[in-house]
Amino acid sequence: MTAASPNSSNSRSGALMRIGAAVVVVAIAVAGYFAFFGSQQRVPDATFTLLSGQKVSTSDLKGKVYLVNFWATSCTTCMAEMPKMVQTYNRFKGEGLEFVAVAMNYDAPMYVANYAQTRQLPFKVAMDDGSAAKQFGNVQLTPTTFVIGRDGKILKRYVGEPQFAELDQLLQKALAT
Repeated sequence: MTAASPNSSNSRSGALMRIGAAVVVVAIAVAGYFAFFGSQQRVPDATFTLLSGQKVSTSDLKGKVYLVNFWATSCTTCMAEMPKMVQTYNRFKGEGLEFVAVAMNYDAPMYVANYAQTRQLPFKVAMDDGSAAKQFGNVQLTPTTFVIGRDGKILKRYVGEPQFAELDQLLQKALAT
């Protein structure tokens, strides 16, 4: 069997095609990563309706460092992180930090209002009709927190509970500029 069978050249060209396809897929993935993460995303134009009925928009917060935290009273992780979010806000509010806790549209308004009142949440609490979550990249997992810089760019997106030491460092740096 010194001569190559016709099937071996077909399998070699098939392997080369698979390798070529894999290279193309990797190249597209890398390009997509840098397109999305290479330059910081701008915060979307969104309006939040606070429990008081007052409206606050991302344009109202321009020039400030702020957090937008999507949460729900039915979310165990959200309930565990909320006291730490309160501590973080209280630690940095004197330096100008703003905070909007946005309850998901499936959360019952009376549960959200009760939670905010009984826990004396010190920051803005809003009810989403679904539009804010959609504008922020179709947020579906809670908690999801966005850190926005003075320039209106999203500095960090946390899905799940943040590493609070890292969040503190990020806020210190953002508030110092």
